[in-house]
Amino acid sequence: MLILSRSLPTYSSYEKHFLLLKTSFIVVKLWCYWHKGTIIVSLYATKLDSMKTIRSLPVLLILFSTILSVQSCKKEGNAILTVYLTDAPADYDGVNIEVVGIQVKASPDPGEGGWTTMPMAVSPVIYNLLEFTNGMETLLSTMELPAGKISQLRLILGDDNTIVVNGVTSALPLEVPSGQESGLKFNIHADLLAGIEYKLWIDFDCVRSVVDNGAGAYILKPVFRTFTEATSGAIKGVISPIDANATVQAINAVGTLSAIPDPVTGEFLIRGVPDGVWSVFIDGNNGYLDKTIPNVTVAIGEVADIGSITLTQ
Repeated sequence: MLILSRSLPTYSSYEKHFLLLKTSFIVVKLWCYWHKGTIIVSLYATKLDSMKTIRSLPVLLILFSTILSVQSCKKEGNAILTVYLTDAPADYDGVNIEVVGIQVKASPDPGEGGWTTMPMAVSPVIYNLLEFTNGMETLLSTMELPAGKISQLRLILGDDNTIVVNGVTSALPLEVPSGQESGLKFNIHADLLAGIEYKLWIDFDCVRSVVDNGAGAYILKPVFRTFTEATSGAIKGVISPIDANATVQAINAVGTLSAIPDPVTGEFLIRGVPDGVWSVFIDGNNGYLDKTIPNVTVAIGEVADIGSITLTQ
């Protein structure tokens, strides 16, 4: 339904589009239910010759129908959700976790309903988290979802978890917080747009996740964070010499993120860094002195390069 008006009526929810002409200007108001067939066109003459503008309405409506169809495409159709697994470094030979499944919640249901299981190439599958440090990652799952809001993700771990210390493999019993026995849940609250891929990383923190029980054994109490390209940046650089066996930490009021430089090239990459100003602390070993690089500015979607840093003895 098309409503022609010479006044600007008030509605509780609408969008306005303006088109200036030589003799007048037209306001097309997209009512909150425009997709159900209601479009309000308000005509304002700036000169007496408003009949020319009225004769132009068919062309103008074709133009605005194009605008509406573009907006409609953004609200309808399917989006793609892709989930990766990555890890912060830890001083173990290996930390192997069993991933049984991953689920996403795209439902307003506040309870345990509304979960959708994402496909995995192999399930269950065991990953050595220490293979995914320093910017490395592995694909957990990708799937199409109806465009709209998603609120939570759930990672389901199994019991076949192990740790390797000094070449010796031992069991790594899983302990999860109360209420998360069905899987590790975390909030994401993202808007998926049709035709757009939404990439999300689950970043395990092995240092904090693996707990020594004091009796010569370890337990797994998962600690992780999530990040996306759309809400974070990164820090990279090269540390030398290799003999310094350095570790790198990015520090500010938000928290501390870490990396271990590549043992061959000395390169490091810290991903998922929130925007802001950071200090990069390089912890030298084997007699090499520590070094701090202050005021490293990180912007969303960009990589801050601190360059090549040489530690001295």
